[in-house]
Amino acid sequence: MTIKICAEAFDPWQEIQSYQNSVSAMVGKFGATSIFIGTMRDFNEGDAVKGMTLEHYPGMTEKQLEKIVAEALNRWSVIEVLVVHRVGDILPSEPIVVVAVWTSHRGDAFDASRYIMEALKSKAPFWKKELLKSEAERWVVKNTGGYL
Repeated sequence: MTIKICAEAFDPWQEIQSYQNSVSAMVGKFGATSIFIGTMRDFNEGDAVKGMTLEHYPGMTEKQLEKIVAEALNRWSVIEVLVVHRVGDILPSEPIVVVAVWTSHRGDAFDASRYIMEALKSKAPFWKKELLKSEAERWVVKNTGGYL
């Protein structure tokens, strides 16, 4: 399991490929990889959005993400997990999060990936402040999830 918080833009496909290539214990073991990539939209709640600042609580955020992944590891037969989450100033179309789950079979990959992403959205200490096209700023107060 690897959890990475980064303040710089990242290429989700490069992160996934690099991680997969670096974990030699996975070679020949996985038959499914489920990948979720979340990117910033240029709209929310009916308003045009031109940017966002994503804040977190260093140390606490990583611990909560580790707990979420550990829960998934206990519920499904998971070989490996990668979570990369962006913080700082983000522009529309930039990746915010990647969750990659490697398993032997697709069912576990789909279920664990969705669980991790939904729990991340509802339980991890991240705070979003949007900059609207009108130059107004607002904190995002509700989550768009609901799977858990």
